[in-house]
Amino acid sequence: MPALLIKDMPREVHEWLKTEAARNRRSMTQQAICVFEERMRRFQPLSFPPPARTRTPLTAKFIDQAKREGRL
Repeated sequence: MPALLIKDMPREVHEWLKTEAARNRRSMTQQAICVFEERMRRFQPLSFPPPARTRTPLTAKFIDQAKREGRL
């Protein structure tokens, strides 16, 4: 089974997770998984408009030239 290691978790988040895990009689790992699963059920992907069309294709050469001219 895949694993996840969370480093540098803010103290407040750690304490909240610990409290919630105890309240729900779960380990902190089980509680974290429940939080992730709950959030994923409510997740709605973002939709973005299609990219804008340009008159000139954005090639590496075009971008480098624009940088040299100070346009980017």
